[in-house]
Amino acid sequence: MKKLILLCFVFVFTNTIFAQEVAEKTTKAKAKTEKAVAAKKEKADKLKEEKAKAKKDAAKEAKKAEKDAKAKTSKTTKDAEEKVAKTEKKVKATKEKAVKDVDAKVSKTKKETEEKATKLKKDGTVDKRFKGDATKEVKAKATKEVGEKTAKVKTKVKKTAAEEKEDMKETAASKAAEKKVADKATGMYNGKKVFTGPKGGKYYINKNGNKTYIDRDAN
Repeated sequence: MKKLILLCFVFVFTNTIFAQEVAEKTTKAKAKTEKAVAAKKEKADKLKEEKAKAKKDAAKEAKKAEKDAKAKTSKTTKDAEEKVAKTEKKVKATKEKAVKDVDAKVSKTKKETEEKATKLKKDGTVDKRFKGDATKEVKAKATKEVGEKTAKVKTKVKKTAAEEKEDMKETAASKAAEKKVADKATGMYNGKKVFTGPKGGKYYINKNGNKTYIDRDAN
């Protein structure tokens, strides 16, 4: 009977210890699982933050690129407008000079013609009939010269503008030639890269892949 009671006590004690061990293992396993879950959640949160930051940075870069593109376009437009204004001013000055030169030539020719065409009467006085005819001839010739000179200036300007616009076209030949240029690009001219040669000459590559030199103050 005592042995039976003793065995019962031993059994109960053993079960108690086993239960404690199981509970302890369960607690440790639970803690480990919770730690793993927490670590996984932390990693997921960090990844989420990184993605959000990357998206924000990408949006910021895109906005900056858009702003730079607008600024570049605005500058190109401004440069083009300034170039047009400068060309118009130059054309006006050329036209005025041409007219002035023609006027001077007319005056000189008129004087020379009058001197040559003036005839004298038998009494030694000037025969106004011939002088009048000479004056009419000079005026007609002068008017014709002014018209021709003005038309020539206008034609030259229009042709130059048309040729320049044609040269500005981007082609496979111009792109290939630009890649082979050893000189440094120093600016833009109506949307085309401007290169500066060793002697200071500025040029761009036209549609045929050849160099087209421009005025030093054009860029």
